[in-house]
Amino acid sequence: MDNVFITQVVLPAALFTIMLGVGLSLSVRDFSAVLGRPVASGLGIGMQLLLLPVLGFVVATVMELPPVLAVGLMILTFAPGGATSNLITFLARGDTALSVSMTAVVSVIAPFTLPLLTVLCIEHWLGQTADMAFPVLPTIMKLVTMTIVPIAIGVAFHEKFPAQAAKLQRPVKVLSVLFLLLVVIGITRANWARLPELLASVGPALILLIALAFLAAFIIAHFARLDERQAMTLGIEVGIQNAGIALLVAGTILQNAEMAAVALAYGILMNVPAALLIVYRNLNPRVAAAT
Repeated sequence: MDNVFITQVVLPAALFTIMLGVGLSLSVRDFSAVLGRPVASGLGIGMQLLLLPVLGFVVATVMELPPVLAVGLMILTFAPGGATSNLITFLARGDTALSVSMTAVVSVIAPFTLPLLTVLCIEHWLGQTADMAFPVLPTIMKLVTMTIVPIAIGVAFHEKFPAQAAKLQRPVKVLSVLFLLLVVIGITRANWARLPELLASVGPALILLIALAFLAAFIIAHFARLDERQAMTLGIEVGIQNAGIALLVAGTILQNAEMAAVALAYGILMNVPAALLIVYRNLNPRVAAAT
């Protein structure tokens, strides 16, 4: 399958389907729940939108990533949260309600902040070159269409038909997985010759970013006197990014295979620490007893 078709058609369809699934699992109460726990929610959202990009900048600079890969890594940090972090939080016995409410709010904010911050990164690492011009307003509109619109549709359907929304969640998730598999195959084929080199170049930086983000969020949450489940949830929310949105920006809008490969590599590597965390949390008798 042609790589252009993958990035221009299949990937947007995949992201729209994923965000529709997120919306079907949300209700208006999930958005208002943020107000019920202002410290935990505000701290988590602030770290997702502010701390994470700072950590990404530090990692990209210290690891001396090539400019294109540095921008790809930064785009990841501008796309926090997502359905994956909700699932990992649930499996790791975290505070799922807190995770979902944070995802609901961040998913509405990120489409506006991501394009603006991406422009700054392109100027910093690549300069204002004609072949890397970034259309801010069209990107905002595309991200709104791919994220906020399907979430709004899903929430509205959930509010009106909760039973039907619950039944639709599974087939929508299956469809999302199929779409993403096509995307992964397409981008992997496009970068097959350079994939080992790309993984060697950006893999350590991605692992470092995940570890620093999780630990920083977990420690800050403890200093804020949040309980262990909330601290764990904030660690997951800050440590797990929305690779789908990053792929959309890098592969569809910027049409840069190397940047898209960074998001793809992240989507693979993030499963390792996530799986270890889930296993630890479920095998730890103290955690099991507390939850």
